Amino acid sequence: MKQTLAPVISNDEIMPGTHFIWLKSPQVADIAKPGQFAMVYCGEDTLLRRPFSIHQIDGDKIALLFRIVGTGTKWLSAIKAKDSLDILGPLGNGFTINSDSKNLLLVAGGIGIAPLIFLAKDTLKQGKAVTLMLGAPTSTELYPEKPLPAGVKLITATEDGSAGKKAMITDLLVDFTAKADQVFACGPVGMYKTMAGMPELKYKSAQVSLEIMMGCGVGVCYGCTIKTTRGLKQVCQHGPVFELKDIIWEELASE
Repeated sequence: MKQTLAPVISNDEIMPGTHFIWLKSPQVADIAKPGQFAMVYCGEDTLLRRPFSIHQIDGDKIALLFRIVGTGTKWLSAIKAKDSLDILGPLGNGFTINSDSKNLLLVAGGIGIAPLIFLAKDTLKQGKAVTLMLGAPTSTELYPEKPLPAGVKLITATEDGSAGKKAMITDLLVDFTAKADQVFACGPVGMYKTMAGMPELKYKSAQVSLEIMMGCGVGVCYGCTIKTTRGLKQVCQHGPVFELKDIIWEELASE
């Protein structure tokens, strides 16, 4: 874990209200693993840092992907190239890929694509097959195909049918679980609750990244504590990645 001032290389709005920032941060890039996150200072009007999944790594650079939802992310969206961001990371425990897994299924709900691109790139380098299922309410909220790594098999769905199949991404999941050795997902709690009730995933390794509000990000404040079958866990320290079956979903409110 490092606290650094990371120079901003670029800040682009790649979807309406969604930004993609590249930072130069060799201290983080050298040791980050897919599924980990960084805590970012987001201006004087925000009391606490904000957590963001590490979206991509390229040499000594890291990318963050975020949607404008409040004061902090609005401030972050206005950052310019050559400015610097105060970041703390990498934090948390990321995804675990079994050595014998050959076919990986990645499931993203909206902005949940954030940690899965890093995972896809990393596993493709290992010679594994990657299928990415990407869902969103409408086409303007679908992550663009251009930044996707070559070699990924892409399945898209929108709730209004404006792109891909007209469906919730979980409606299509059953068609792809049988061939997957492992499933990795990031999205809203409602998506996870649907997945937790699917018989097809009952005996399969399915890891999910929880997007929970955090106070400190380092296990001091206990503000991100959740109930699991293994007792109380802190998302920032023990997660943000957990096995789907380990979380007591009835205790988590859907967005």
